Amino acid sequence: MVVLGHIDHGKSSLLEAIKDFKITVKEAGGITQHIGAYQVEVPLKEEPKSRESKANRGILRSAQDDFATRKITFIDTPGHEAFSQMRSRGAKVADIAILVIDASEGAKAQTKEAISHIKKAGLPVILALNKMDKPEADPERVKRELSKEDFVVESMGGKIPSAEISAKTKKGIPELLDLILLVAEMERFSAPVEVPASGVVVESYLDNLRGATATLLITQGTLKQGDIIGTPSTFTKVKTIENFQKNPIEKAFPSEPVIIFGFDEVPRVGEEFMTFSDLEEAKASQQKMKEQPIKIMEIAEDQRVLNLILKTDVAGSTEAIEGILRDLPQEKVVLRILKSEVGGINESDLKLAASSRLTVLGFRVKVDPIAKRIAERENIRIMLFEIIYDLVEGVRKLMEKIVAPQELRHDLGKVKVLAKFLAEKNRQIIGGRIIEGEVKKGSLIEVFRNEEKIGQGRMINLQRNKKNIDLLGKGEECGILFEGEVKIEEGDILQIYTEEKVKGKL
Repeated sequence: MVVLGHIDHGKSSLLEAIKDFKITVKEAGGITQHIGAYQVEVPLKEEPKSRESKANRGILRSAQDDFATRKITFIDTPGHEAFSQMRSRGAKVADIAILVIDASEGAKAQTKEAISHIKKAGLPVILALNKMDKPEADPERVKRELSKEDFVVESMGGKIPSAEISAKTKKGIPELLDLILLVAEMERFSAPVEVPASGVVVESYLDNLRGATATLLITQGTLKQGDIIGTPSTFTKVKTIENFQKNPIEKAFPSEPVIIFGFDEVPRVGEEFMTFSDLEEAKASQQKMKEQPIKIMEIAEDQRVLNLILKTDVAGSTEAIEGILRDLPQEKVVLRILKSEVGGINESDLKLAASSRLTVLGFRVKVDPIAKRIAERENIRIMLFEIIYDLVEGVRKLMEKIVAPQELRHDLGKVKVLAKFLAEKNRQIIGGRIIEGEVKKGSLIEVFRNEEKIGQGRMINLQRNKKNIDLLGKGEECGILFEGEVKIEEGDILQIYTEEKVKGKL
C-alpha cells in the first residue's frame, strides 16, 4: 500500500491516525524526507471467502493465521518535488495506492505527478479526501478537478473508490481501512510463502554501530534468521530480523517491511534482493556495480565550477538530492559532485576536499572529530543541513557567489563639441552643449566623428561658467575635462554613459 500526495496534504498524519507512529514529529521540519514502511493490523468483520494463500502482498493475514485480523503494509513517500524518483519507486513495489488530497486545497503539482505514477504502475487506487474537519473543505470540487486529470471517482460515474476522512479527528479512518480490505479482496492479491524470500530495498543507510543497514520489503517467500541474501551490489547473512518498529522477529512473510543490517556495502535503493544457498553462491552470482567514472564536463570561458562532496544519512536522500541539484541552472556555474555516498563526514572526505578545493555538504549527518580539525586547519567549508529546501538554497547561494558579475551600461546623454581649449598629454578641456539627456561628473565617454566611434575616455571634471558641478541637463553648455588617447575636434559627438557591476545570477 503506497501513500501518495502533495506535500502537507496529510500522508504521514494519516498513518499517524491509523496507528500512533508519531512520524510527523520525528521528521525535520515536519516533512517526510525518506520512504518509510509501516504495518498495522485491522480486525476482520467476517472471514475471507478464500484461503488460497497464507499471505497476501499488500494485505497480509496475521501470523497466527486465525483470520481474526489482517495486516496492511503502508509505504509512506515524501511529497516534496525533490523526491519524484522515490515516489515512483514506492508506487512500483506496492499493490494498492492511496492518493491523499487536502479537501480544502484540491489537486496540486505533486498530486498530478502522483496520479501519473499510479497510472504508470497500473495500481488500483483509493482516493482519501483528508482534512474534512476544515470548514472550507469541498470534496465535490476536488472530485471535479480530478475528473479533468482522467481520475474519476465512483460518485462521479467512474471506478475509483473514495473516502472522506480527517487525520486530525480520525473521522472516516475505519471506513478507509475497510475500503482497503475490500479492494484487496476484489483484486485477490497473493504471493507464495513456502519459497526463498525475495523483494526490494526500500531504504538503506550506514549505521555507526551496526554497519550497512537496509529496510527491505518482502514480495514473496519467507525470510528467516540465517538466510543469505544479496542484491546486485551487496550481500549479507541475516543474523537478526527487525520489524518496522525495530523489534526482533524470527521470520518475515510477504508484504512485511523488515530491517536487516550487516551488509558488506550499503545496498542501493530500489535494488531487488533474493536468497542464496550459501555465501559462495551469493558472491559468485553477485554482479558488482562498478562506480561510474566522473564525467569531466567541458567548461566554457564564461563558466565557473563548483565542486562538491555530498554525504547523506540514507541512500534515498542521496538520490533525491543529486536529482534536484542537477536541475539547478548551470549555464554560468557548472555543478560537479565529485564524491557522493552515505555516511558521516570523515577524514578521507576532508583530505579530498583539501586537495581539490571542494565544498563538503552533509545532509542529516555528523562530522567526526578528526575531520572537524582538518576543516578548521585547512579552512575547508562544511555545510550541514537537516531539511532538503535549506540544502538546495545553500547550494544555489554558493553558485551565485561565484557567478561572474555582470557589467551593465547606462547611457545618460550626448554632448556636441563646440570648442577645444587646453590639450596636454592624454587630457583635453573642451566646451560643448548637451543635446540629449544629461551629463554626470565621473562618467565614461565615447567619441563619435561622422557617426563613427573613434575612441573613448572618461570625464575627470564638469563645469558650468567655470564652476565645478556634478550634473547638467539638456540644452545647457558645459566645460569638460576629458582623459583619453583620442584627440577631440569641434563637431564631435560625445556619448556620456556609466557602467556598473552587478551580482551575477544563475
